[in-house]
Amino acid sequence: MTKDALTPNWKQRARRRFMGIAGAAACLAALPSLPGFEARAQATPTETAQKIADHFAGVRTMTGEFVQFGPRGEQTGGKFYIERPGKIRFNYDGASGFKVISDGESVALDNKKMNTMDLYPLSKTPLKLLLDQRIDLSGDKVKSVKEEDDLTTIQLADKSVFGNSRITMMFDPKTYELRQWTITDAQGKDTTVMIFNVQEGVRLDQNLFKIDYRRNLEVNRKSRQ
Repeated sequence: MTKDALTPNWKQRARRRFMGIAGAAACLAALPSLPGFEARAQATPTETAQKIADHFAGVRTMTGEFVQFGPRGEQTGGKFYIERPGKIRFNYDGASGFKVISDGESVALDNKKMNTMDLYPLSKTPLKLLLDQRIDLSGDKVKSVKEEDDLTTIQLADKSVFGNSRITMMFDPKTYELRQWTITDAQGKDTTVMIFNVQEGVRLDQNLFKIDYRRNLEVNRKSRQ
């Protein structure tokens, strides 16, 4: 993920760096979550949306491959691991060794090639809505629900926590399986992750979700010198 996608107050963060993430604007234009989405979507949970939330609550672990598209015209992919609540890891293809890791408390963006590492509280990023115990359809978090023959789309946001950032999740309406999600940052820029070859209910090594906090201190101390 980009810093922009993860944090609503990115202007207050350190200098912007591209960390090896994804993005292909041409591909995004074809995604059903973009133009016209709000106009045709419902803003309240539907029976299908509730069934999806209930099904997803029972999926504790997932692993598979991903392709990520972002707002800068680049595209990349790799392997992902999810253990809910709170844990995720993206290993990006390529020589950068770029990784995104959440251990349930913090989200780390780690680029060993560039020797950079940034931390953010998971509770302050829209990823929390994806990684919670269950998809929370209560209150005003649900911004829209859209049902189509091939996708059910649920858009969530919490302005009091994430500002204008939001997450849009897309599920298979028959199997209720997660297909992709889009994080929209406070400037309206989208980062979309599409997943495939997914396995659910697998046992995952907890070392996958460990963040090297000592390395973070060392890297950022050197960057300030």
